[in-house]
Amino acid sequence: MSTTTLTTTPAPSTPVDASTRPARVVRPIPTTRLVGVELRKMFDTRAGFWMMASVGIVSVLATAAVIIWAPDEAITQNTFSTAIGMPLSVVLPIIAIMSITGEYSQRTGLTTYTLVPWRGRVIASKLVATLLVGVVSMLLALAVGALGNLLGSAVTGLDATWDITLAQLGLIVLANILGMLMGFMLGVLFRSTPGAIVGYFVYSFVLPVALGTLAAFQEWFRDLQPWVDVQFAITRLFDNSMTAEYWQQLAVTTLVWLWIPLAVGLRAILRAEVK
Repeated sequence: MSTTTLTTTPAPSTPVDASTRPARVVRPIPTTRLVGVELRKMFDTRAGFWMMASVGIVSVLATAAVIIWAPDEAITQNTFSTAIGMPLSVVLPIIAIMSITGEYSQRTGLTTYTLVPWRGRVIASKLVATLLVGVVSMLLALAVGALGNLLGSAVTGLDATWDITLAQLGLIVLANILGMLMGFMLGVLFRSTPGAIVGYFVYSFVLPVALGTLAAFQEWFRDLQPWVDVQFAITRLFDNSMTAEYWQQLAVTTLVWLWIPLAVGLRAILRAEVK
């Protein structure tokens, strides 16, 4: 009896042409994910967390101050909105500054722009996240002010006075958004937290005082100030006295002091080497 062993010879493998392989589709990161990441980054650091928390803290403290020290006839929604809006006009632009400068102060810019090479999308996501934080903060402040109005009315025994209209609220929101955009612009322009914050205080306090003093002592500049002083033009939004001429002055001043510097800063970010 003989045993026959069968051996199977494997068929020669045919090399696969790389051109026949299915191309890998690389989809860009969704904008919603980028905005979500930027929102989370605004809360991640200790400074960012306390800046966000300061919005609620300032709103509560301002409301308590009005209830304690304001006369009974001043317990109105407009009073609470004004008292809360003043400190928020300082806090919110600093939050906008830190949303941009954090990439450079924390040295995460190289990682961010490597993962998302389209720098314009990153900056746009930061802007959207900043504006979302600003709008939510203002709504939170409005809610705190409304609760303070009810509480203050209950303490004084008077009826609650809701003396702020929807149009006035819209102008207040617009004024704060422009303030945040000012901070965002300075962050883009300087890309340094200390430098941008100093620049913001110069924009908001030093420059208006200098221009106001010039208008007070020089008659030729008095009529020119509304066309030059951006803070003067923005402050009118809080007075609910906007006219067609005032809107034109707001457009001219923001073009000179906001939109043109923002365009210069964006061009520098898109072209500069990130280290």
